[in-house]
Amino acid sequence: MSDSGDFQLDAFAVDVRALLSTTVASLYSHLITRPTGRAVRMAIESQIEEIPGPAISMVDFSSVAVLDYSCADEVVAKLLLGLRDGGSVRSDVYVYFRGLQSFHREPIEAVLERHALYAVVEADSGGAELMGPVSEPVGSLWTAVEEAGQVPGPRLEGWLRGRGLRSADLERLVASRSLFRHPFRGDIYALSELSGLLAARPEDSSGSQDSPEPNGRDHTS
Repeated sequence: MSDSGDFQLDAFAVDVRALLSTTVASLYSHLITRPTGRAVRMAIESQIEEIPGPAISMVDFSSVAVLDYSCADEVVAKLLLGLRDGGSVRSDVYVYFRGLQSFHREPIEAVLERHALYAVVEADSGGAELMGPVSEPVGSLWTAVEEAGQVPGPRLEGWLRGRGLRSADLERLVASRSLFRHPFRGDIYALSELSGLLAARPEDSSGSQDSPEPNGRDHTS
């Protein structure tokens, strides 16, 4: 995503199973024990540090057959904590979790509750859902943006007011990296929308890619 060449947002995928095999030399797809989870998290963070600018990371759990609570704490909760403002890694990377199965959800929900964190995950329907200790007002606002895909910055105040939504809840979601705000235009994007736009954007001969546009969902009403 770019704006007059001044802003670029990149996307990159992380296969947790592949990192598991390379970091701990495991022949299995079992993400268990805290040292294993820590090694995988540090490998993800190392990849993140190599990205030159802002990015969205698609972290894929689809090939992970077993996930225990300690690994969920390391690979999900501590990863998200390190990417917040003032975190130990950087604050310009967004995480979109994919491939979650039913047995992944219990440990992930537990660690999100413990750390009071939100996580955006791909739903079975192909859309997204917000996991964590989500209050009704925050959940309603996040769902409204998810359904819209993108809300243009100049219309944001009226869009919120027309739905009885609060700007304070929006700021909470942006601060938690559960929604993306364009740094120049102020547009608000759902992470599912953002990842789809970045995956579909055309690439020019120099390797840079054009700014994504809304995909046809109603972004303003």
